[in-house]
Amino acid sequence: MRLLTSSAMALALLANTAAADGELVIYHWFEYLPAELIEKFTAETGINVTMDTYDSNEAMLASLKAGGMGTYDVAVPTDYMVTIMAGEGLLDTVANGELTNKGNIAPEWADPSFDPGWTHSVPYQWGSTSFSVNTEDYSGDINTTDLLFNPPAELSGKINMLDSQGEVLAMAAIHMGIPQCSTDRAQLSALNDMLQGAKTHWASFNSDTAKEVLVSGDVTVGMIFDGFSAKARAERASITYSFPTQGYVVWMDSIVLLNDAPNRESAIAFMDFMLEPENIAAVSNYARYGLGVSGAEEFLDPELATSPESNPPATAGAGAFIAVCDEATQAVYDQIWTNLKN
Repeated sequence: MRLLTSSAMALALLANTAAADGELVIYHWFEYLPAELIEKFTAETGINVTMDTYDSNEAMLASLKAGGMGTYDVAVPTDYMVTIMAGEGLLDTVANGELTNKGNIAPEWADPSFDPGWTHSVPYQWGSTSFSVNTEDYSGDINTTDLLFNPPAELSGKINMLDSQGEVLAMAAIHMGIPQCSTDRAQLSALNDMLQGAKTHWASFNSDTAKEVLVSGDVTVGMIFDGFSAKARAERASITYSFPTQGYVVWMDSIVLLNDAPNRESAIAFMDFMLEPENIAAVSNYARYGLGVSGAEEFLDPELATSPESNPPATAGAGAFIAVCDEATQAVYDQIWTNLKN
């Protein structure tokens, strides 16, 4: 896990002096928000935006807990991390009536389990996490998690994994057919052993360059988010997204209101801005993911509806959200992850 970057530390010092009116400080995933939309928000509201980025939910949480609270106004965690952050008291409550556009939230996302009633957040983007294969270099069956965890010899040393505990361990559990928050010691030992064996075949752990290493040909198989894979395919047509028969990870990212936000009113304005159909559609057109707002269809790139990354075949296994474990169980999974990274 990364601690605060130098830019984030600088922001922390600025935030601790005085919060300027008309400012907004965002903590966001890399390559996930088009610059043109930030410019539009500033033009409409007069609010100047500063943004720092992270490459995993766990890195974001570590940075906030290491001193980032009071630096940022909003962040964009994934479903399971919203639950964790709320449980740790890191999120502020969005009061009824604060968001003019809350009624735009799509009915299917009206009351998510990770933030019932959208108490702390608003929907941003949703999609899946699996892996992609350069089919120029591998002609075998790509719709199996064996390519990550029990690859054929020809793929050994040609696999990139996301540097993200949640996604990797969830996909590993799917591969083994065990619960994500198993408390069975035999299953946990087997999970650890399987991952240690699989690691010998991996070339790298990297989320920032998950697309680039596939496009360049540095790896043949790469764990990746579906929208990122669509961008990779646009640059290299042989990049093909896998929907394994064993299953894959699904997710919903949300914009959360952080406790101690130095610019709370600006944060609310930004959350409301992102609930406008045209604005959230601009994110989908840029990032190539789905959205959770009604009325955005007319603003979406028509190709999104037919994108192979967004349309699982009949052979695909079930999608699964990342589970939130109890504290004791999570400690075991944290140790498995530590073992994997060492």
